[in-house]
Amino acid sequence: MMNATSPASARRADLLAAGAATVTVVLWASAFVSIRSAGAAYSPGALALGRLLAGSVTLGALCLVRGEGWPPRAARRGIAISGLLWFGFYMVVLNWGEQQVDAGTAALVVNIGPLLIALLGSRLLGDAMPPRLLAGMAVSFAGAVAVGLSMSGEGGSSVLGVVLCLLAAVGYAAGVVAQKPALGRASALQVTTFGCLVGTVACLPFAGQLVHDVANAPATATLNVLYLGVFPTALAFTTWAYALARTTASRMGATTYAVPALVVAMSWLFLAEVPALLTLAGGALCLAGVAVSRSRPRSKAFRDTGNPATGPRTPADNQATRP
Repeated sequence: MMNATSPASARRADLLAAGAATVTVVLWASAFVSIRSAGAAYSPGALALGRLLAGSVTLGALCLVRGEGWPPRAARRGIAISGLLWFGFYMVVLNWGEQQVDAGTAALVVNIGPLLIALLGSRLLGDAMPPRLLAGMAVSFAGAVAVGLSMSGEGGSSVLGVVLCLLAAVGYAAGVVAQKPALGRASALQVTTFGCLVGTVACLPFAGQLVHDVANAPATATLNVLYLGVFPTALAFTTWAYALARTTASRMGATTYAVPALVVAMSWLFLAEVPALLTLAGGALCLAGVAVSRSRPRSKAFRDTGNPATGPRTPADNQATRP
């Protein structure tokens, strides 16, 4: 009888998960540029609802094409919680918070999210906290601090704005941790689609404001809202869920520390915002920390592929030693 998992198929699965995570962080980084553009014409709630409506339509069409049905009952609680906290609450308060504080302060406060994911994942999901993950998160957080400090000073900060960004980070972390168990019972597309639908329903009180803003906003702002719904929401949240289903919440949270570095690069390319040396150094630290957090000891590869005499380990065997 053949083993269920070969070294080649395991490597392919790892590459697919890494590719999905890469798509996610690139599109989420682009979202900051689009939000900055659309936020001048759309209120926080209207922007969140418009983005979620576009995302729900796109995801719903994908579900119909693929023949995806309702998620299993066991997954619905996690989907509902992640939909309320991450798709709904997080998007509204983050949009609002970024109107109250400068970009640097927002980046600093929101970037405690991966740290909260690691703590909650360890406490509630039993995620391991290997030294490389902790070291990588420390390096990336130092980079995020450097990026935030270099970007601060151009706008104003308020207690309300800092609190809103803190609440956004908490909502993001709790949503990720709630989503992880649901991915063991439903597909990534199901979890993303129904989570987005829950967030859309939660944001329906902003429908009147959305109608008003659409009627008065320039076409470029509305196109940015549609882009946010189709790509950073529908596509990026699906690739996130795909990758999260194949690793720990802590490791995926650490991966998002690449976002500040990409935002710096995209702002430079598309908004002609030339970064300072401290900003570039901070971005490099963010990327270095992500590389460290996602690396594994050489002995780990041996445990996954198994002893040449006994063959590769099965998925059940790997589960016991997965970091």
